[in-house]
Amino acid sequence: MTRPTARVLALLEILQSGGTRTVAELAGRLGVDERTVRRYAGHLIDLDVPVRTVRGRYGGYRLAPGFRMPPLMLTDDEALAVLLGLVVARRDGLVPASVTAVESATAKVRRVLPEAIGRRLDALLATAEFTRPARAAASPGTDVLLTLAEAARSRRPVAFAYTAWGGRRSERTVHPYGIVAHSGRWYVTGADSDSGEVRTFRLDRIEDATVQPGEFEVPSGFDPGERVLSGLAEVPYRHEVSLRVQGTAEHVAARFPAGIATVEGLPDDGWVRVRLRAERLDWIPGVLARLDHPFVIERPDALRDHVHALARRLAESADAR
Repeated sequence: MTRPTARVLALLEILQSGGTRTVAELAGRLGVDERTVRRYAGHLIDLDVPVRTVRGRYGGYRLAPGFRMPPLMLTDDEALAVLLGLVVARRDGLVPASVTAVESATAKVRRVLPEAIGRRLDALLATAEFTRPARAAASPGTDVLLTLAEAARSRRPVAFAYTAWGGRRSERTVHPYGIVAHSGRWYVTGADSDSGEVRTFRLDRIEDATVQPGEFEVPSGFDPGERVLSGLAEVPYRHEVSLRVQGTAEHVAARFPAGIATVEGLPDDGWVRVRLRAERLDWIPGVLARLDHPFVIERPDALRDHVHALARRLAESADAR
């Protein structure tokens, strides 16, 4: 969709919210001059959209009472993308809305689709199965997510109440460098005014986010996604695991779940050290088996028992007849 077309549709969306909108207000919201707003309004009139001109000092444009958009003209691919996007995003915990809101939005889209497309999509949604169970809901509030996103873009500080793991509540003021979605959770990362350090916060634990006066600069080269992953890798867990693995850092890191392990080169040519934290050790031997590279367990000793147990099970299965 070209930018002029997108802005014409944006104008229609604004007018559909009701009331009379001045030309100056519309120009500001669309990011164009007033002459362009008048041209866009003319485009809508040419499409038989009943745009009414209101004369006078506070005049502008409004839609005729009772006007409703015609049914959505979506292709099969577009309709599938919209509906599956709602379903999957909700399952992964990325939609900052209640189940009722998602179901309502899905029903509205479904209701205005042509009958043939709608019937086929109903069949898909009724029969589709997901191999991964739905993630437990921990979505942030819509206002929290949008407030932080807007502040990150405009580089404005944000004050909020934060409930940390364990229930400890605190008041924070943060310079939001970026918003990151990872593994079914939303995070904001940025400079924490209290500590002066870059910190990462889960959005579903944030309340009462309020944009504050002032501005800030994001450090050159700062990567919000990388910072969130490295921060999650440093979270304390029950087991501290250290390994030496023969291979390149890039190859080895790709074999571990994102945000779990840190990989660093060693003076010994061709070897890297992998550090990770885990609540349980039983899944790690399977990852090590998929590495297909020599490795040495540095700690904990309990991990060796899990590796030996996996090796015995594999050997017994291989010898079974």
